Amino acid sequence: MSSQEKQINFTILPDENPDAPRTYANFCAIAHTPFDVTLTFCEVMPLSKKDVEDAKSDRVVHAPVRATVVLPMQFVPNLIATLQEHARALADSPAKENQSPDKGPVH
Repeated sequence: MSSQEKQINFTILPDENPDAPRTYANFCAIAHTPFDVTLTFCEVMPLSKKDVEDAKSDRVVHAPVRATVVLPMQFVPNLIATLQEHARALADSPAKENQSPDKGPVH
């Protein structure tokens, strides 16, 4: 960096829009190259009898892709650390202690 250049530090905040569409996914397939990681989010619905019969022969269940996100490999360590931090906080939260197993999830 030359003596005339200044380094500027800043924080990026998501511009939350309550009207922005949300996408639900309950399955994530992960692939990678040496350069990036691809997260493919799908929505897996309960299987019908026909789906189960079809899956018996070829052992495949098709799920619609809801989003595909490609991240540079440099993002991955921070993403993993952040997910672990959030998982720990969720596991330690008082809400989990008050939830009985027979009530099911709270939405």
